[in-house]
Amino acid sequence: MDVPINAKVVCKDGDCGRSIGAVLNPINDQVTHMVVREKDVYLLSRLVPVELIQGSDPDLIRLSCTRAELEQMEKFSESEFIPNDLGGTMYLQPYSVPATGIILEREKIPPGELAVRRGSPVEACDGYVGTVDEFIVEPEQYHITHLVLRKGHLWDPRDVTIPVRQIDRIAERTVYLKLNKTQIGALPAIKVKRRWS
Repeated sequence: MDVPINAKVVCKDGDCGRSIGAVLNPINDQVTHMVVREKDVYLLSRLVPVELIQGSDPDLIRLSCTRAELEQMEKFSESEFIPNDLGGTMYLQPYSVPATGIILEREKIPPGELAVRRGSPVEACDGYVGTVDEFIVEPEQYHITHLVLRKGHLWDPRDVTIPVRQIDRIAERTVYLKLNKTQIGALPAIKVKRRWS
């Protein structure tokens, strides 16, 4: 089962948004939640347990819940208003402070887990090699079996399947591999059907 990122998400009663990330437990390489940005509410995203995924392909994820049930799930991020207590606009060359304050978004990632998004950088032992495209997950226990790495350029993209045992660590939204660029280049490329292809 794929857990595609940036795929359309459909509840039992219709379209509900897009997947924008996955939350995983780095100890057992298990995907615990996916992050769904709601369709009708600007910038509101929810943590959805992977147990609710009925099926998926690279472009679509089907959930076993309704849109109303999705709206009751925990928000992935929360906004916090930080007021400017300096009394008006203050200019600090070359920076300035907003007159009223700013709004900060904080992600609510469960303790001990990590959030990975499509486009997160992937580093080989000898430097940058591409970005996260999606995960391939074993459907019974939701363990990640492979990372699909997108490498190349926009006009010549190539997806490479990397076994999860070749992931050294995930830190600060960057995936670090045990392989070097030559070893990654020798891995088989997979053909992935995209909406635009």
